[in-house]
Amino acid sequence: MTDLETRVAPPGPAALRRAAPALLGYAAVRVLGLLALAVWSAARDKSAYTLLTARWDSLWYTRVAELGYGYEVRLPNGDVHSNLAFFPLLPWLERAVAAVTPLSYADAGFAVSLFASLAAAWGIFAVADHLYGRRAGVCAVLLWAVLPVGIVQSMAYSESLFTALAAWSLYAVLTGRWVTAGLLASLAGLTRPVGLAVVAAVWVAGVVSFGRERSAADARGARVAPRALGLLLAPLGAAGYVLWVGHRTGKGPLGYLDVQAGWRNGFDGGYAFARFIIDKFTSIPSAFAGLALIIGVTLLIRLYVAGVRGRQPLPLLVYTGIVLALALCASSYFGSKPRLLLPAFPLLFPLALALARLRPWRSALVVGGVAVASAVYGAGWLNGSGPP
Repeated sequence: MTDLETRVAPPGPAALRRAAPALLGYAAVRVLGLLALAVWSAARDKSAYTLLTARWDSLWYTRVAELGYGYEVRLPNGDVHSNLAFFPLLPWLERAVAAVTPLSYADAGFAVSLFASLAAAWGIFAVADHLYGRRAGVCAVLLWAVLPVGIVQSMAYSESLFTALAAWSLYAVLTGRWVTAGLLASLAGLTRPVGLAVVAAVWVAGVVSFGRERSAADARGARVAPRALGLLLAPLGAAGYVLWVGHRTGKGPLGYLDVQAGWRNGFDGGYAFARFIIDKFTSIPSAFAGLALIIGVTLLIRLYVAGVRGRQPLPLLVYTGIVLALALCASSYFGSKPRLLLPAFPLLFPLALALARLRPWRSALVVGGVAVASAVYGAGWLNGSGPP
């Protein structure tokens, strides 16, 4: 396991130069995806920009930025979709950017996501480079970029922002910057419910670190205070918002769960998802989709096991495990599960190591081919069913 107290130079010009190949490669993949979306949308007489900034959850975030909380939609079946389900950091940033620029809230959301996606790519590189070296870091970033639903990284959604905060928080943990890790974990907790995974990673790392030093002479020294402060800061964002929602709804600390229930979101251990897959085998055409889902879930589990066998640091395993469990075992809309897995970037590390071992021209050929396929898939997906 990587020593959590290893100190490295903070991100700066030298670190940016080291990450430049990863960031340039990432930007190239994203540009390819946006071009494919523009062409596909134009052919179908749709606006690619609207698909990126003013559809599905993007509208909910924009409404929070513009009007604040309190808006809800009551469906004929009795469900209540409240905007309290959406965590506040992205709308806050949209409002801040719109306040100091001529951009609309939707434009601001798009700009925030673009910058956040680059920050996420840099954070993923930093973690992988720290653990496995520069080439593996570049490969990890490129693999994250070419995921089939990678187009979401360019949407006015919160996945890119959350991934950036999570990646840099984990990097801070790995390099012993506990206060930074706690602050970033707190911000991640203000971004998405799965911020719990970042908080858990910081806490597990801190508890293990305290345990290792309990008999050391410096256990009561200068290093304890920053670590304790980081652990204290980590849960404040998520806890603060959840408690505020409980107060706002008058339903106490568990009020946020009632808000999610109105969207039919919950955690059932994967029962609903399993039933969804089983139902696919009622006819021949849909059986292929069911089989593809089984293969996909199996691959995800195998990648996680590969991370365990590869001795990934405990904070990464805790983080990835929680993201994976919440995505696969939630009873929410099943079409959202692929994008809910976007923040689980450590799952890509075993593949990145394998890709890094190939000759450069072979790696480029693999990434290039997958990037084209991902761009085409993302363009068709957003012009079809898309997220929500």
